[in-house]
Amino acid sequence: MGPMSPMSPIGPMRPINPICLMQDILEQIIATKHEELALLKAKKPSLREALLQSDTGIIAEFKRRSPSKGWIKEEGRADIIPLSYQQNGAAALSILTDEQYFGGQDRFITEARNAGVTLPILYKNFVIDEAQLYAAALCGASAVLLIAACLTKQECKILLHKAHELGLEVLLEMHSEPELEYAELEPDLCGINNRNLGSFVTNVENSFRLAELLPRDAVKVSESGISNPDTVKALRQAGFRGFLIGENFMREAEPGLALKDFIARI
Repeated sequence: MGPMSPMSPIGPMRPINPICLMQDILEQIIATKHEELALLKAKKPSLREALLQSDTGIIAEFKRRSPSKGWIKEEGRADIIPLSYQQNGAAALSILTDEQYFGGQDRFITEARNAGVTLPILYKNFVIDEAQLYAAALCGASAVLLIAACLTKQECKILLHKAHELGLEVLLEMHSEPELEYAELEPDLCGINNRNLGSFVTNVENSFRLAELLPRDAVKVSESGISNPDTVKALRQAGFRGFLIGENFMREAEPGLALKDFIARI
């Protein structure tokens, strides 16, 4: 008598077809990829809207080091400090992702998201290629920084368009009067950097000087060198809606609590 087929409560069991099993797994994998792509392309929290709706407009920055000052907080953790910023009143966050000069990594944004950060996050790096835009979208950023000093106007236009295709907003950073022509590209936000990227000399007066030369309807962001709540008040009166502050908080033992105290004094 030959070997009998396995029995089930309702009769002999049919042998499993490995080809069908492989097809089922492949279908599951492709379905998962569609879900992942949907998340990648989904509308992300808007940096522009967050600043327009905020009473303070503070973009609190996670920045572990700088080229001019060395390590600011080498032990700073991306799964702790950004969430603390959110819990203590930040309108949005900026996370440095340049590794060599600023001690950052793309994964810091992912870690912040996994820790519970839902605020808009600015991917802050020196973006010169489309590949960096994909990296920003994949790690969970809401917006990217484009720096006029690093790009020709045409290069900036191409990157801005690609960022929008990926669902990312653009904060376009300018420092000097000649660079203000980049605002014609109509970025989501116009940033004025108070720090000269060549000399690293910082002067907040740069924001006041250039603000009136930007388009009236531009959402203006003042970047760097802001350490006094009175400066934020004066900049708001000059038309700014966003204020990017990093070192002032990161040098404190508890950056989130430093932000809370700063906001209380505005």
